[in-house]
Amino acid sequence: MKKSIFASILVLSNLCSASDKIDDRTVKVSEQDKNMNLAIAEARRTLDGFLALSRKPPEGASNFKVKVKLSDEGGVEHFWFIPFKEIKDGFAGVLANDPQVVKSVIAGEVYAFKREQITDWGYELNGKQIGSFTVCAMFKTMPKADVTRYKKDHGFVCDN
Repeated sequence: MKKSIFASILVLSNLCSASDKIDDRTVKVSEQDKNMNLAIAEARRTLDGFLALSRKPPEGASNFKVKVKLSDEGGVEHFWFIPFKEIKDGFAGVLANDPQVVKSVIAGEVYAFKREQITDWGYELNGKQIGSFTVCAMFKTMPKADVTRYKKDHGFVCDN
Protein backbone atom coordinates (compact mmCIF):
# COMPACT_ATOMS: atom_id res chain seq x y z
CA MET A 1 0.00 0.00 0.00
CA LYS A 2 1.43 3.36 -1.03
CA LYS A 3 1.90 6.05 1.54
CA SER A 4 1.87 9.77 1.00
CA ILE A 5 3.84 11.97 3.31
CA PHE A 6 1.84 14.89 4.64
CA ALA A 7 4.70 17.19 5.39
CA SER A 8 4.39 18.81 8.72
CA ILE A 9 1.03 19.26 10.31
CA LEU A 10 1.78 22.93 10.38
CA VAL A 11 4.79 25.04 9.75
CA LEU A 12 5.62 26.34 13.17
CA SER A 13 9.06 27.58 12.26
CA ASN A 14 7.48 30.06 9.87
CA LEU A 15 4.38 30.93 11.85
CA CYS A 16 5.38 30.86 15.51
CA SER A 17 8.31 31.87 17.61
CA ALA A 18 7.25 30.63 21.02
CA SER A 19 9.36 27.64 21.99
CA ASP A 20 6.83 26.25 24.46
CA LYS A 21 4.32 25.37 21.71
CA ILE A 22 3.99 21.82 20.42
CA ASP A 23 6.29 21.18 17.44
CA ASP A 24 5.18 20.33 13.95
CA ARG A 25 5.66 16.82 12.66
CA THR A 26 5.55 14.84 9.47
CA VAL A 27 2.88 12.16 9.20
CA LYS A 28 2.75 9.17 6.81
CA VAL A 29 -0.75 8.52 5.47
CA SER A 30 -2.00 5.84 3.08
CA GLU A 31 -3.15 7.15 -0.29
CA GLN A 32 -6.35 5.17 0.39
CA ASP A 33 -7.04 6.86 3.74
CA LYS A 34 -10.74 7.78 3.63
CA ASN A 35 -10.54 10.75 6.01
CA MET A 36 -7.57 12.25 4.17
CA ASN A 37 -9.19 11.83 0.75
CA LEU A 38 -12.38 13.47 2.02
CA ALA A 39 -10.31 16.36 3.44
CA ILE A 40 -8.52 16.86 0.12
CA ALA A 41 -11.84 16.77 -1.75
CA GLU A 42 -13.28 19.42 0.59
CA ALA A 43 -10.20 21.63 0.23
CA ARG A 44 -10.42 21.39 -3.55
CA ARG A 45 -14.18 22.02 -3.52
CA THR A 46 -13.69 25.24 -1.55
CA LEU A 47 -10.47 26.37 -3.21
CA ASP A 48 -12.06 29.10 -5.37
CA GLY A 49 -13.53 30.81 -2.31
CA PHE A 50 -10.19 30.64 -0.51
CA LEU A 51 -8.32 32.08 -3.49
CA ALA A 52 -10.80 34.94 -3.75
CA LEU A 53 -10.36 35.62 -0.03
CA SER A 54 -6.56 35.54 -0.34
CA ARG A 55 -6.71 38.22 -3.06
CA LYS A 56 -8.66 40.57 -0.75
CA PRO A 57 -8.01 39.44 2.82
CA PRO A 58 -10.41 40.59 5.51
CA GLU A 59 -9.17 42.45 8.57
CA GLY A 60 -7.31 40.05 10.87
CA ALA A 61 -6.49 37.50 8.14
CA SER A 62 -2.87 36.48 7.48
CA ASN A 63 -0.50 33.63 6.63
CA PHE A 64 -2.37 32.38 3.57
CA LYS A 65 -0.93 29.02 2.50
CA VAL A 66 -1.57 26.10 0.18
CA LYS A 67 -0.52 22.47 0.51
CA VAL A 68 0.80 20.97 -2.71
CA LYS A 69 1.36 17.35 -3.78
CA LEU A 70 4.83 16.83 -5.25
CA SER A 71 6.50 13.63 -6.38
CA ASP A 72 9.79 12.36 -7.74
CA GLU A 73 11.64 9.03 -7.81
CA GLY A 74 11.62 9.06 -3.98
CA GLY A 75 7.83 9.06 -3.67
CA VAL A 76 4.96 11.43 -2.95
CA GLU A 77 4.91 14.22 -0.40
CA HIS A 78 2.52 17.08 0.42
CA PHE A 79 4.14 20.42 1.30
CA TRP A 80 2.94 23.77 2.56
CA PHE A 81 3.83 26.78 0.42
CA ILE A 82 3.98 30.07 2.36
CA PRO A 83 3.61 32.59 0.82
CA PHE A 84 2.18 31.72 -2.58
CA LYS A 85 0.83 33.72 -5.49
CA GLU A 86 -1.09 33.14 -8.67
CA ILE A 87 0.97 33.31 -11.87
CA LYS A 88 0.09 32.97 -15.55
CA ASP A 89 0.09 29.16 -15.72
CA GLY A 90 -0.81 28.33 -12.11
CA PHE A 91 0.88 29.28 -8.88
CA ALA A 92 4.29 29.82 -7.33
CA GLY A 93 5.33 29.84 -3.72
CA VAL A 94 8.02 29.27 -1.14
CA LEU A 95 8.35 25.64 0.01
CA ALA A 96 7.91 25.81 3.78
CA ASN A 97 8.79 22.23 4.81
CA ASP A 98 11.96 20.18 4.82
CA PRO A 99 11.48 17.28 2.40
CA GLN A 100 11.43 13.79 3.90
CA VAL A 101 10.78 11.71 0.75
CA VAL A 102 10.81 14.01 -2.28
CA LYS A 103 14.45 15.01 -2.70
CA SER A 104 14.14 17.16 -5.84
CA VAL A 105 13.04 20.24 -3.84
CA ILE A 106 14.59 22.36 -1.08
CA ALA A 107 12.82 24.20 1.74
CA GLY A 108 12.92 27.96 1.31
CA GLU A 109 13.11 27.82 -2.49
CA VAL A 110 10.39 29.10 -4.84
CA TYR A 111 8.60 26.56 -7.05
CA ALA A 112 5.79 26.75 -9.57
CA PHE A 113 2.87 24.32 -9.39
CA LYS A 114 -0.54 23.71 -10.94
CA ARG A 115 -3.97 23.99 -9.38
CA GLU A 116 -4.42 20.20 -9.67
CA GLN A 117 -1.51 19.72 -7.27
CA ILE A 118 -3.15 21.72 -4.46
CA THR A 119 -4.46 19.40 -1.75
CA ASP A 120 -5.24 21.84 1.05
CA TRP A 121 -5.32 25.50 2.00
CA GLY A 122 -5.38 27.54 5.17
CA TYR A 123 -4.93 30.91 6.80
CA GLU A 124 -5.10 32.58 10.18
CA LEU A 125 -8.03 34.76 11.15
CA ASN A 126 -7.77 36.56 14.47
CA GLY A 127 -5.56 33.83 15.93
CA LYS A 128 -7.58 30.88 14.58
CA GLN A 129 -6.40 28.46 11.87
CA ILE A 130 -9.06 28.34 9.15
CA GLY A 131 -9.06 25.57 6.54
CA SER A 132 -6.19 23.09 6.97
CA PHE A 133 -8.56 20.22 6.20
CA THR A 134 -5.74 17.65 6.00
CA VAL A 135 -4.51 18.68 9.43
CA CYS A 136 -8.00 18.17 10.84
CA ALA A 137 -8.11 14.74 9.14
CA MET A 138 -4.83 13.78 10.83
CA PHE A 139 -6.27 14.83 14.18
CA LYS A 140 -8.77 11.94 13.91
CA THR A 141 -6.00 9.38 14.43
CA MET A 142 -3.65 11.33 16.71
CA PRO A 143 -3.60 10.99 20.49
CA LYS A 144 -6.28 13.25 22.01
CA ALA A 145 -3.74 15.06 24.17
CA ASP A 146 -1.71 16.04 21.09
CA VAL A 147 -4.83 17.23 19.27
CA THR A 148 -5.88 19.31 22.27
CA ARG A 149 -2.42 20.83 22.45
CA TYR A 150 -2.29 21.68 18.70
CA LYS A 151 -5.72 23.30 18.92
CA LYS A 152 -4.78 25.24 22.04
CA ASP A 153 -1.33 26.31 20.82
CA HIS A 154 -2.25 27.09 17.22
CA GLY A 155 -5.96 27.75 17.12
CA PHE A 156 -7.06 25.02 14.74
CA VAL A 157 -10.78 25.08 14.04
CA CYS A 158 -11.94 21.59 13.06
CA ASP A 159 -15.35 19.97 12.89
CA ASN A 160 -14.01 16.84 14.63
